Formats: sequence, structure tokens, C-alpha cells
Amino acid sequence: MVQDSEAEILVIARVMHEAVRAFQAAHNQEAIPHWKKAPNWMKKASVEGARFRIENPDASESAQHDQWMQEKKDNGWVYGPIKDQKAKTHPLLIPYKELPLIERQKDALVAGIITALTKAL
Repeated sequence: MVQDSEAEILVIARVMHEAVRAFQAAHNQEAIPHWKKAPNWMKKASVEGARFRIENPDASESAQHDQWMQEKKDNGWVYGPIKDQKAKTHPLLIPYKELPLIERQKDALVAGIITALTKAL
């Protein structure tokens, strides 16, 4: 998709969000809420992640993680040992190479889903 409509990006973001939710549940992680119950900031982050991958299809997973971290930091989030949306702390606000393998696998899943859906729409 050279010119992606906002509606198409939203569909891709929603599918990616639900895939992450399923991945987390399958790996006994606390799963993010269903798209319909997700807070607006979470949906916006999914949309921005999808938009980044669409606009940068050859970007590495580490670049995708860097985009996610920057989006978080721009919205006041900081590193913290637990994810706390009220305090805006997140344990994954660390360099990509320091992420646990399971998180790097999740990043690869996100990139693959966005790329596949971009080609399908």
C-alpha cells in the first residue's frame, strides 16, 4: 500500500494488537486488554507502530522497538520495574538488545503481521 488510508492502518493496528494479546496469553504473560476495551493511548500506540512499519517496511525489529520507546517517552513514560499506566512506568523501556528473547519474538511477530497485512490490503 503506497497510500494507506487511515481506515486500513486502523485495521492493521487492531489485528496486530489482538495478535500481541494472544501471544501474551499463550506465554502466560499479563495480556493487554481486548481492542474494544483498550484505553485510547494504547490504541494510538498500536496505530503509530503500524504506521511506522508501513512507512519503513525494511526497518529492523530493533528500529520498531526504538519507535515504540520514543512514542512512550514522548508521552511521559519512563523505565520502571513494573508496568503501571498511572505512574507511566514500563519495564521494557530498555535497549532492544537487552530485551528478553520472548519480547524480541513478540517484536518479530508484530513486524511480520503488519508487513503481511500491508501486502494483503
